Amino acid sequence: MIIVQVKDGDNIEKALKKFKRKFEKTGAIRELRARREFTKPSVKKRMAKMKAIYVQHLQLQDEQ
Repeated sequence: MIIVQVKDGDNIEKALKKFKRKFEKTGAIRELRARREFTKPSVKKRMAKMKAIYVQHLQLQDEQ
């Protein structure tokens, strides 16, 4: 459960922003989207490998 402490005179938009940030950090939406459809372990592994190659390529470009 996410709890956001609101002080007297505190802006409601500020409290809502804190709530959204905490909710995003829990990863509930990401997990929900991932559970919508089954992905085979081999596909997950391939996607992770492609992402690692992409990130490494970006880092190499950044160094040059």
